Amino acid sequence: MSVPKAFLVLLAERPMNGYQLRSEFEARTGATWPLNIGQAYTTLQRLERDGLVTSRPEEDSEVFELTESGVAAVRSWWASPVERSRPARDELAIKLTLAVTAPHVDVSQVVQSQRTESMRMLHEYTRLKAGGRSSGVGERAWLLLLDSLIFQTEAEIRWLDHVEATVMRDSERVIPPEESTPTASVVRPTGARQ
Repeated sequence: MSVPKAFLVLLAERPMNGYQLRSEFEARTGATWPLNIGQAYTTLQRLERDGLVTSRPEEDSEVFELTESGVAAVRSWWASPVERSRPARDELAIKLTLAVTAPHVDVSQVVQSQRTESMRMLHEYTRLKAGGRSSGVGERAWLLLLDSLIFQTEAEIRWLDHVEATVMRDSERVIPPEESTPTASVVRPTGARQ
């Protein structure tokens, strides 16, 4: 998630202080990714250091606004696709790839535990969507975000099913230790002669 880019987009609409930016960001994203105020101001300091925003004192706070470079950065962001060349670290993918390679881990139990949680979240997102109205730009944005979360969670559940099926299929092909040679266990393709 690019909080700096989001702040630039919001500042393209009007100058704001850190508290206003944080509140606007959370309102537009349905508070899906809450920010603490320290993170908001740290982000703004970096944007100012990079020449994308300027600040001026106003009453009890600093108000930030875009520079020309900031305006150009917003235009560039809208015109560019989100790069997926380097996947984000996914804790679930890391957990399961470690589970399938770690001795004495019941991968089926890990998968089932996650599937239960993923199903709970899918029901929650679906419930939230059913209660939503499509009136207003903010509400439409929230419903679209819920759609994204629903689709991602459905894909996660399909992937969990795939992991479980793959692990079960592969475990059926491993020769039990009492039948294997003392130096190595042998994995044979399905249908191979013994």
